Amino acid sequence: MMAPPVVDGAFARWLAARAGELLLEVRAERGHTDPAALKAAGDKLSHDLIRTELARWRPADAVLSEEDDHARKAWVEGDGPKAPARLDAERVWIIDPLDGTREFAEEGRADWAVHVALWSKRASGPRGLAAGAVALPAQHRVLGTDYPPAYPPATLSAASGGPLRLAASRSRPPAFLTAVAEEVRAELVPMGSAGAKIAAVISGEVDGYVHAGGQYEWDSAAPVAVAAATGLHASRIDGSALKYNQPDPRLPDLLVCRKDLAPRLLAALRRQLQVE
Repeated sequence: MMAPPVVDGAFARWLAARAGELLLEVRAERGHTDPAALKAAGDKLSHDLIRTELARWRPADAVLSEEDDHARKAWVEGDGPKAPARLDAERVWIIDPLDGTREFAEEGRADWAVHVALWSKRASGPRGLAAGAVALPAQHRVLGTDYPPAYPPATLSAASGGPLRLAASRSRPPAFLTAVAEEVRAELVPMGSAGAKIAAVISGEVDGYVHAGGQYEWDSAAPVAVAAATGLHASRIDGSALKYNQPDPRLPDLLVCRKDLAPRLLAALRRQLQVE
């Protein structure tokens, strides 16, 4: 096998694409008759491939993957075992081997993804994201920070004076999002994985994505890295910075949108959150 790209952004794209190809094979071979088994197989095989390649090509780097044992456990100083190695590492790969397992297991759905992001102490800005790639295997594309997509225009609906289009969770949209949508005159567009939703913002299919139903760092690190490289706004729903490789990996909410929409959406979110 040929060596992968040396540059981190290109390596992230290569790794996400490799895992995506494997997931397409798993989906084709196993079919959809047993969704639970398909989900489990996809998660495990993609995780194992990514972990193996990182150990081979980036052995000095730490890894935080959704499928790691105790990945969701927050570390509190003075409470229990010593800090995870990633908290002292110079570089940490933040991985979601299969984002959108529900959609992956549904025949015909393409809104699932593979997330590969690199956090670095030397990266500029509070996020610390140095590189990232999002593979959308069933859509036959990979978005990456090595070749960021062009900044998206407004959706045709918004550009023609119609409602904004906001991506929303299929299964757990935040309760206040309907009120926000009414205030800013937007329609909600249900989609699967966080990666697919942020990719839809990047491509201009939707104008923004708001989430507040609970997520972890691996749910957003890679797509946020690509969105930021594209020039989009990405923050918590209160406007504060998204931060990665934290002692508590929970990162429960975010807003990704075009920069011209950010003040309007953040103002509506502040008002609705105060009401809540």
